[in-house]
Amino acid sequence: MAWSTRFDEPIRVAGGGKLITLQHAADYIMKLPNELQQEPCWQTAVENLLNAAELGGGWLMFARIGMLRALNAKN
Repeated sequence: MAWSTRFDEPIRVAGGGKLITLQHAADYIMKLPNELQQEPCWQTAVENLLNAAELGGGWLMFARIGMLRALNAKN
């Protein structure tokens, strides 16, 4: 799979934005403060995004779930 791969369903983020592709999700994480990026929930999201981009298959679903969990985590 490529970083341009679309999620089955876009991920809504605060402010009305949407993460449509793996690249959008990765860019979103990279814009977070470094301390937040180091939180376990965001690290898990990153790992799943990398696996989805490199391996494809079911990893796309795990990447979406990881992003949703990180976005909804109480930090």
